[in-house]
This record gives sequence, C-alpha cells and structure tokens, in this order.
Amino acid sequence: MAIKKEQIDEIENLRSNFTQTIRPTSPDLEEVLYKPFQALDHGFVRVVDYMGNDSSVVQAARVSYGSGTKKVNVDKALINYLMAHRHTTPFEMCEIKFHIKLPIFIARQWIRHRTASVNEYSARYSIMEDEFYIPSPQHLSAQSKINHQGRDESKILNHQEQKRVLEILKKDSENSYQHYLEMINQDTNGNVIDNQKDGLARELARMNLPLNCYTQWYWKIDLHNLLHFLNLRADSHAQYEIRIYAEIMLDIVKKWVPNCYHAFMKNNKSGKNFSGPAIEVIKKMINGQKVNQESSDLSQREWDELMKIIK
Repeated sequence: MAIKKEQIDEIENLRSNFTQTIRPTSPDLEEVLYKPFQALDHGFVRVVDYMGNDSSVVQAARVSYGSGTKKVNVDKALINYLMAHRHTTPFEMCEIKFHIKLPIFIARQWIRHRTASVNEYSARYSIMEDEFYIPSPQHLSAQSKINHQGRDESKILNHQEQKRVLEILKKDSENSYQHYLEMINQDTNGNVIDNQKDGLARELARMNLPLNCYTQWYWKIDLHNLLHFLNLRADSHAQYEIRIYAEIMLDIVKKWVPNCYHAFMKNNKSGKNFSGPAIEVIKKMINGQKVNQESSDLSQREWDELMKIIK
C-alpha cells in the first residue's frame, strides 16, 4: 500500500484530535476512522466521515424524539423487520464517506453504481502517480466458458503464461508512464525536465496511461445504497478486484451499524429471493411430487441455480 510518510502523519494528526459531540456515534467505527485498509497491491479504503448509527435507523422508522429504546433486542428486531420487508428509507438516514484508492478499470466498473456522490482525483490538475495494479500470479485466470463477462477462477494460467503476462503488464505500465512524463515535460514532483520544451497539457497526456493505473476518490453514500452495492460486489460472482474492496467495506459496515449488518447478512447475503415458478417447484418437491426442468416454468440456468441452492 503506497501511502507517503506525510500522509501517514496527517492521518495520525487527525486521529489525535478529539471533538466532543452529542450526535450519535459508533465506537467501533471511531476506532478505525481515517485509518487506511489495504486493498490489492497499492490501493486502500478508509472512512473519513459518517452520519448516524443503528439507533438512527430505529429513530427514523419510528419518527421518534429519542435514539431508540432501552431494550437493544427490540431495536434489533425492528431493524431486521425493516430489512426483511424492504422498508428502505430508514436506512437512507445513515451516510458514510470513504476515501478509496483503486485501479482505473475497477473505478469505471464501480461508477456504474450511480447512487453515490463522487469526487475523483483530477489528472487535468495533478500529475498521476507511477502506481499500477499488477495481479498476483494466482489471480491470472482464463476467460470463463460459461460467464462471458468474467474469468474462470478455477482455471489459472500455467507458469509460462503467468510469467509472460506479468512481464507485459509491468513493461507496458513502466513505458506508458515514462512517455506520460516525457509528454508533459515534468517529473513526478512537477519539476520541468527540459526548459526548451513546453510540454503537452496533462489533460491530453493522461490518455496514454493504462487502465491499471491507480486513481483516488471520495465516495459518499447512504446505508441503503451501500448495502445494495455490497450485495452485488461482495459476492462470489463479482470480479475479484472489486470484491476485495467490497469485503473491506462490508467489515466496516459491521463496525459502524452492527445490527443493520446482521440483518443484511441474514436477509440478503445468506437469504435468497425466489421467483413464482421457483416457489411452485419447491412446493411440489416438499409434497413429494416429481418435477424436472422441462415441466417447470424455469430456464435451464434458473433451474440449475435453484437446484444448487436446495441441494
């Protein structure tokens, strides 16, 4: 994880400044506030601000003057009910702001979740850092024969292919970055390389940087939409690289709103929603009736997924 000493000092300085507040807080999240959690080789996730906690969800659901009830189990049961029955607006009352460093190709996948406020590092204003995501050999997989938009994680490239792929990635990353600096006529610190040249504008030179170059952004989102993001991205079907970030953020949610986290895991991550035809199949199987894909109103893929869950 590439964090400079001055950045670490800044984080420690922030963490040493305590401010008294009467707003609802989360003690476990306060413990890790501002701290970076490493993701991939050079990336990280850290919380820079948040609003609300479990009691804020309860307060919003009841439109009460207090922070909840004196009985924790009552609040926990209400949160579980809200989650199970998809009463989403109380969860929108909590918000969290992340500082995330990630490869550009993951950022472009991530940005499809349009329910957050985003402010990204500007390559028009600043010089991009020479940091590139290089996968570990065990994550160099072949294209899936079934899933046309992803890899087959069980089919790792052989050693010779791995070596060649890594050589290409490293060489191309280094070359593109050196050409980037040459075009802007500046070094990584912004010093002019050749006083006889003007140098290309940064907004144009950045086009030559590869998608494994790291970018950074602030990403602010409410709890309801964050859980939707995590339901999709902290999933075995999600791309490995974005899944790493989602798993870190899921652990942060557990620290921030533990009751909401457990309700989410119980009703979303561990639970499943079934279509009408799938429920009919399950009913017939419970009643001892023989049923197959041809006699159901399910496609072969739907049938296979249902059988995988049941068995």
